[in-house]
Amino acid sequence: MPKISVIIPTYNRLSRLSKAVQSVVEQSYKDWELLIMDDGSTDGTSQWAQALQDPRIHYHHLPHSGVSHARNQGIQRAQGEWIAFLDSDDLWLPQKLEKQIQTKCMVVHTEEIWMRNGQRVNPKKKHQKRGGRLFIHCIPLCCISPSSVLIHKEVFHKVGLFKEHYPVCEDYDLWLRITALYHVDFIEEPLVIKHGGHSDQLSRKFHSMDYWRVLSLKEHLRSPLLNWNERKALVTTLLKKCDILLKGYIKHQNMQNYDEIFRIQNEAKAFLKNLE
Repeated sequence: MPKISVIIPTYNRLSRLSKAVQSVVEQSYKDWELLIMDDGSTDGTSQWAQALQDPRIHYHHLPHSGVSHARNQGIQRAQGEWIAFLDSDDLWLPQKLEKQIQTKCMVVHTEEIWMRNGQRVNPKKKHQKRGGRLFIHCIPLCCISPSSVLIHKEVFHKVGLFKEHYPVCEDYDLWLRITALYHVDFIEEPLVIKHGGHSDQLSRKFHSMDYWRVLSLKEHLRSPLLNWNERKALVTTLLKKCDILLKGYIKHQNMQNYDEIFRIQNEAKAFLKNLE
C-alpha cells in the first residue's frame, strides 16, 4: 500500500487539473497514490483522466455533491497512512511530500506562494503561517490551506470528516476540530503555489461566510480541550461575528437566520459572564 494518498477534488476545471496532477507526478517522494475525485464534471475531465497511464492515479466520477463530499469520498477510499489534499487550481513544488513525510507530528503544513490573477501577491500579516498549538490562530480565519497540509489518517478517525452540509468554511471547521486536539508542524519553506481570483471559487460566491463560522465556533464553546485564553478568544470572536451578522440581517431585511444567531449570541454572552 502507498504511504501517502493524495486527493484532488475537481469540478469542471480540466484546464487547471492537468497541471495539478503533473505537480504530483513530479514529486521527489514517489510512494503515493493519487485519487482524482470528480464532483460531476461535464467538461471532458472524465475522458482525460481515464486516459492517464500512471497506475498510481485513480479516477472516481461522483454525482455533483460539493467539495466536502468529494474529499470525504477520497479519504474513505484512500489506502495510504497519510492524507494530502491538493485543490485542482493549485500546484506543489517537487519536494513537498518528501519534506513533509519527515514530520514527527500528526499534522504538518507548509508555507505557500500566493498567486492572484497570474500575479504573485504578498499575504497580509493576519495570514501568517506558523506551527505549534494553533487553535487560537484558527478562530478568526482559516489559517491552514488544504493544498499545504499532510494529515495522518488516524486524525480523521478522531475528529471526523469534512461537514458536507457546509457550502463554505468546511476547511475552517475541520481545522478548529483538529487544532483543538493536535499540535501542527510547520515547514517554513514555500512548497505550494496557491492560485486565487477565479470566478468559480466558493469564497467568491458566498457573502455570509461568518454564519458557518459561527456554527463551528459554537461547537467548541464548552470544549474541555481548550485553555482559558482559547475560550476567551473564541467567545470574543463569536460575539463579534454574531453582532455583525445580526446587524446585517436587519439592514438587508433578511431574517431567515436571525433567531438562530440571536440565540447563539445570548448563549455566548452567558458563557463569557461565567468565564470572567
